[in-house]
Amino acid sequence: MKIALAQLNYHVGNFESNTAHIIQNIKKAKQNGADLVVFAELCVCGYPARDFLEFSEFINQCEIAAQQIAAECIDIACIIGLPIPNHKPEGKDLNNSAYFIENGKVKAVVNKALLPNYDIFDEYRYFEPSTEFNCIEFKGKRIALTICEDLWNTIENPLYITRPMDTLIKQNPDVMINIAASPFAYNHDEERIAILKDNVIRYNLPLFYVNHVGAQTELIFDGGSLVFDKAGNLVDELPYFEECLTYYTLDDNDAISFDHPSTVKKERESDIAQIHQALILGIRDYFHKSGFSRAILGLSGGIDSAVVCALAAEALGAENVMAVLLPSKFSSDHSLKDAEDLVANLGCMSETIAIKNITEAFETALHPQFKDLPFNIAEENIQSRSRAILLMAMCNKFGFILLNTSNKSEAAVGYGTLYGDMCGGISVIGDVYKTQVFELARYINRDKEVIPENSIVKPPSAELRPGQKDSDSLPEYDILDKILAEYIEHRCSAAQIIKMGYDEATVHRAIKLINLAEHKRYQTPPILRVSPKAFGMGRRMPIVGKYLQ
Repeated sequence: MKIALAQLNYHVGNFESNTAHIIQNIKKAKQNGADLVVFAELCVCGYPARDFLEFSEFINQCEIAAQQIAAECIDIACIIGLPIPNHKPEGKDLNNSAYFIENGKVKAVVNKALLPNYDIFDEYRYFEPSTEFNCIEFKGKRIALTICEDLWNTIENPLYITRPMDTLIKQNPDVMINIAASPFAYNHDEERIAILKDNVIRYNLPLFYVNHVGAQTELIFDGGSLVFDKAGNLVDELPYFEECLTYYTLDDNDAISFDHPSTVKKERESDIAQIHQALILGIRDYFHKSGFSRAILGLSGGIDSAVVCALAAEALGAENVMAVLLPSKFSSDHSLKDAEDLVANLGCMSETIAIKNITEAFETALHPQFKDLPFNIAEENIQSRSRAILLMAMCNKFGFILLNTSNKSEAAVGYGTLYGDMCGGISVIGDVYKTQVFELARYINRDKEVIPENSIVKPPSAELRPGQKDSDSLPEYDILDKILAEYIEHRCSAAQIIKMGYDEATVHRAIKLINLAEHKRYQTPPILRVSPKAFGMGRRMPIVGKYLQ
């Protein structure tokens, strides 16, 4: 049996595009002699569809698309994922399902059993878990077809009591196929391989695993589809962050062969290299799938905006990126030069708009209220909000989308101005700690200097008052980021972090800042997710609360 794996980029709710893309790859697989072509979980509608799933018309469109796909599936079989109505009288209205289509008809339906509801997942909100599991007969083979989480388990994990494969293995399958929507995090590729390998060894069956690639707002899917032989050897690993269609032959002894060179990596890519690729894809898909083409950002001469500008230029083309220099009376000459040098290195568009007179006009208007009170955060934030007003005005006038340049460290402790530097359409590095931003800058400069060296080595500063440095208000980033990661990613308490050897006062201060800044994070743009625990849909914290403050 010749099996094709289609690792594709889908678009939530774009049935016309998704259907055409699936049919195109069915035809291509057929031309190349495939007996079966496998697509990803919920490929028909895109993932995650969220509350689109609550619209009956949306579900009807899924079925119409599936029938259009089936009509093209002649002399070849395919597996597609889609939501379908749950026809049982009890439970949720929908199932997360897979259709096995052969010669124009749906031959079998498989419903997902293990519905994740952790981090970014919320499938129990929409779907009813399946309790019925049956193999599919095709070309003399018995296929154990499962959907994503149904194979995302190990013997040591007591969470799942009913594992579909524990039932399916009793039906003597020859091969496992798993269709998935597994989002990217910089540590997820190795975890994914390890868990799937454990299942292969446990059931002693070859495995074909297909994942999404592409970005859906803040979620990024890295592809990395996998093929294992029944001994647990990883025989092929599809490219990361790109579409592909690959072919494999499963012989009578369930051995796997293929014509293309295996892309199994001898060494995993570094976290920073993966984050770089993910952010490029995240920016590109956010713009293209939303119908936008041109980005704008405020360029300060600092490392955060420099990294975001370089990423945007790579993702969208420098000709589609507008960098706006917005110097205040506190901006240093070297910051302006660093920003100008970056623009020259990238070849992007640029404008310079001084904000000194604008901020002075606000201060003059507020003088009757502020009187002779000393300069403080109120005047500092007027500068940031003045910049935001100008950037948003250019968005409205010229059709740009504003890129937010705040990093995860700043977002964590609230070191940013609401309706100022925290505004934007998409947050590019809001899931990248400051120390990682420095690593990203070095990675971007791996072949030549793109980001000026001075932007990398100078002390970080918001330049909202004379001589200001981030370290005046925050612990040094190499300490702060480690504390933040323990609290945010690893969910450690203050006591646990202190036991690791961190200064007690610093730990309590950092955690208090994190919790006090929750109201700010509720008002920020979507953040491209690259870590196991990003701010946004995967981290749901109360605004009003005193826990661990």
